[in-house]
Amino acid sequence: MELRVTKELVKLFPITQITYETVKAKVSKGFSPVMVGQKIMLSWLKTIAPTNAQEGWQTSILRQQLGLAKDKENKEKQIPETHAHDGIALAASNFMQFEKFYTADSHGHHWVGQVVVTKAPFKIISRPNLFRRQLHFENPVKDAPDNRKRKGGTVTPFGFRSGDLVKAEKAGKVYTGWIGGYTQTQKTKNVSVYDHNWHRIGQFTSSKVKLLSRSSRLCVSV
Repeated sequence: MELRVTKELVKLFPITQITYETVKAKVSKGFSPVMVGQKIMLSWLKTIAPTNAQEGWQTSILRQQLGLAKDKENKEKQIPETHAHDGIALAASNFMQFEKFYTADSHGHHWVGQVVVTKAPFKIISRPNLFRRQLHFENPVKDAPDNRKRKGGTVTPFGFRSGDLVKAEKAGKVYTGWIGGYTQTQKTKNVSVYDHNWHRIGQFTSSKVKLLSRSSRLCVSV
């Protein structure tokens, strides 16, 4: 998902440098599956733009210097304080460093460079929660095509695919969301539309649903 987000960002912005935060294993051998993932991720990012790694404690120091708070109590909160502020600090590290200095009278460390943090839109990015086709779990259904209820899969008979971004209308109100499945029986022919948290907004008649863009395997809050 990180790689997909990065590939979308480079289509929008002239990115010349990527800074990636790494963590160290807390076990005695200094190895963990997370560290393996980090290694391959860094190799992928380097094919997109020059990439450097930074440890978590370095990000924390710079974040505090920039006056950005972090909520460590509940990381499920969809607010800048949970994860976005670390990203801002990582970006700022390309313009600010905590460096050693020496003078005739003293020595120590000080900040070199300056960053002004301004307001920006906050968007939540997630993955569509898609399900594979599951015929083996289904019992025959009397009024369903082929005598089985549809469960899972990514295609629909209405021209949409799961994960497609659409606008849907019901009772005069327009909703924006992502296709997450459909119902097709003799009585009902609807598509299900979900929000970025993959909570179902509702079921809509296919003729009232308009395709905005094909699935990028990403859902961005609107």
